[in-house]
Amino acid sequence: MNRNTLGSAFAIVLLAVCGIVSSKATAQSFVATPMAQFSEPWAMTFLPDGRLLVTEKRGQLRVYTVGGSTATITGLPTVSYGGHGGLLDVVLHPGFAANNLVYFSYAEAGTGSTRGTAVARARLTLSPQGGGSLSNVQVLWRQVPKVTGPNHFGGRIAFGSDGKLWITSSERFQFQPAQEMNTNLGKILRLNDDGSIPADNPFVSQGGVAAQIWSLGHRNLYGLAFDAQGRLWSHEMGPRGGDELNIVERGSNYGWPVVSNGDNYDGSVIPDHNTRPEFNAPELFWNPVISPAGLIIYDASLFPQWRGNAFIGGLSARALVRVQITGTTAREAERLNLNQRIREVEQGPDGAIWVLEDQQSGAGGRLLRLTPR
Repeated sequence: MNRNTLGSAFAIVLLAVCGIVSSKATAQSFVATPMAQFSEPWAMTFLPDGRLLVTEKRGQLRVYTVGGSTATITGLPTVSYGGHGGLLDVVLHPGFAANNLVYFSYAEAGTGSTRGTAVARARLTLSPQGGGSLSNVQVLWRQVPKVTGPNHFGGRIAFGSDGKLWITSSERFQFQPAQEMNTNLGKILRLNDDGSIPADNPFVSQGGVAAQIWSLGHRNLYGLAFDAQGRLWSHEMGPRGGDELNIVERGSNYGWPVVSNGDNYDGSVIPDHNTRPEFNAPELFWNPVISPAGLIIYDASLFPQWRGNAFIGGLSARALVRVQITGTTAREAERLNLNQRIREVEQGPDGAIWVLEDQQSGAGGRLLRLTPR
């Protein structure tokens, strides 16, 4: 849809519902302007020329021009859609300007009814008329093993300053594999950009999938971002309570399913983190849950009060959750009420904050641009 059409229709309403924030000195009121609408959007990333790649969960990769037009990128592999699975994250290689490589994660069908997350890379060719295509698709990583069920695919991707590739692999609602080293379910993985295994990974001497693992004991990971000091932060959905924000540390075990600050859906109690100090406890947790999705550490100057803060999309919170980070400590500072389930958040080239709404009753999810009021 055209930016002007959507903006004129909704900007006044959104000023009313989105511009109310806390009265703290660090608070910043904002305007949320609708820019476009997508079908089940899941993730986005900006291209160097200011255009935006957006994944749609059913298996479409779209390119959006900040002027209103959208078009399709062809050449994706077959995506297994359903439940939490589908086309998931998309990021650019750090050397994209020279190599045009994009990385994306998706649910991949296995034998029978099994499925698992995969990460691939491909060369992106953009058309001057809009749209474009992917070529030389290479699958670099797969969940092992593929299992049945619709839940907990993970699939967030990030590159570190050293060019290493980081992947979140959720535990597919299987619980115990998060603690097992012969599977990469419930783990955060660290690879070279071609999918090979770095020689300095913490469990490389064990071989097999264990060599991929950087940290373990994770549940359902939907956020991954580096801060200005090079620390890697992740968040994950807890069970009934206990959503977590963590600093990801080399070789560390975060405890799932042995400990959690939430409990199982059947009401059975899970010991809290403080009962098992050998497991890495979260820097911040939520009860009741926010259902976190998407994560950035803001480092631009358009919102100067927010530099260094984390922003987390909240699905059940129906808000963008701002977290103040001081060194290795974190606290929730405020919730920017958007009155919709928020699936993704990214920082734009101009410092604006962009969010994707989750699908709303078949009506699609809007792309919103947040700027100071």
